[in-house]
This record gives sequence, structure tokens and C-alpha cells, in this order.
Amino acid sequence: MKYMLIMRATDETLEAYRDVEFTDILDSMGRFNDEMIQAGVLIAAEGLDDAAKGVVVDYSSQPPVVTDGPYGETKELFGGFWILDVASQEEAVEWAKRAPMAGPGSRCEIRRVASIEEFPQDNEWVRKERAWREATGQL
Repeated sequence: MKYMLIMRATDETLEAYRDVEFTDILDSMGRFNDEMIQAGVLIAAEGLDDAAKGVVVDYSSQPPVVTDGPYGETKELFGGFWILDVASQEEAVEWAKRAPMAGPGSRCEIRRVASIEEFPQDNEWVRKERAWREATGQL
């Protein structure tokens, strides 16, 4: 089963890391990623750019409204993610506990990634996506 580990940070977290050398962060994340690679569970891992450089598309009106970052009240920011292929949610939790994310406000949300097999296989769009995944070696 696939699980996404979502790195979340608050303004307090970001402040705590302000004086940490970027190479130190890369080293600790690199060691953690390497552990997951060696264990054969890491599928993908990405960090995200500063939220101030992003935008939000709000669909609550028509046409949708696009707002530039930084955002108003930011309680938690989505800073990056890992996607793991593990046997259970418990195993995903164990990996998350080992992530180098100590600090005030640091959190990791864990969500199972639904597989294409869980969607109605007679649906035209599911069939098209399955064909695309097969053609690109993702199935």
C-alpha cells in the first residue's frame, strides 16, 4: 500500500529552523531518504518552494479567484512529502517517527494513497488513466 507522509510546518517551526545551515538540513533529510531507499519503501520525495512564491486557486466563486502568497492566516504549511510503499499504516507511522523534523510545530500527516484498482473499472476515465499508467510503466 502507498502512503503519503506530508511535512507540515508552522510559522514557529520555520522560525526555529531559520538559523540552521541548509546543508545540515540536506544532510539529515538525505540520510533519512537513503534509509528508506535501502529499505525499498521510498517511491518519491519532494520539497516545496516557499509558500510566498505560490498561489491559491479558490473555487468558492465563479470564476475561481487566484491569490498570490504569502497567505493570510497560515497555521500550517505543506512543505514537502514522501510517498512510501509499505505493508500498513503502522509501518508508515514508524517511518514518519524517524523523519528528521524535530522542532516546535513540526508535524507529519499520513494519508493512504488510493490505488487505481479502487475506482470503478468500467469508468471511461479510469480506463484511460489505466492505459496511460501502463504505457508509462506505472502499473
